[in-house]
Amino acid sequence: MMSQTAPLPKCATTTSEIVASFVAGDISLDAEHPAAEWQRAQPIVFCSDWQGNNPEEQRETAVRVLWSPQTLYLRFECRYRELYLFEDSDSNGRRDHLWDRDVAEAFLQPDPSRAHYYRELEVSPNGMWIDLDIFPGGLADLKSGLKKSALLDEKGLRWVAELAIPIKALTSNFDPKAVWRANFYRVEGKQEPRAYMAWQATGTAQPNFHVPSAFGSMRFEAAK
Repeated sequence: MMSQTAPLPKCATTTSEIVASFVAGDISLDAEHPAAEWQRAQPIVFCSDWQGNNPEEQRETAVRVLWSPQTLYLRFECRYRELYLFEDSDSNGRRDHLWDRDVAEAFLQPDPSRAHYYRELEVSPNGMWIDLDIFPGGLADLKSGLKKSALLDEKGLRWVAELAIPIKALTSNFDPKAVWRANFYRVEGKQEPRAYMAWQATGTAQPNFHVPSAFGSMRFEAAK
């Protein structure tokens, strides 16, 4: 007799690893007209909450990663039900407390042996961003020098964002043969309970993305 397990949501991949595809040089950021290189990057997809429950196809997120010797590229493709955005930011688009509005987030840990040290990068549907250095007991501005492009398609209920982050801002000793730890998230909604979605479920009782032990793996495709 077959077990009656719940089917996996169609809007999610089951892998705990994301692969960054190699690109030899710089690519242009254009959320609306993505560079051809993005097609080589296999996306991870998620739509469930931080506990791995309540999948919503209308809030599906796909993440792709590319890397060159100088730059890590992230592309978020997001479906949404509603928008909740800041209208003001610094002149360069940086916005404190960006997580208080709708965002996509990447937590990247280049050195898994340092369990509570990692980088946090966030981008909003209207292209605002924040980058943070997370460490035990606090956080600081990463000042990564990232570049970004964003597209908000309100008719299609979707938004897309691309980030280019200098690898030297993420790690001072980049080894493409090393396996990083990583997790990806979405936050959406105007008031609690907001939607807190995660690629790798954190399993906490209350929404909490800062759970390094729950991170998945990020592997770098060999240079060609």
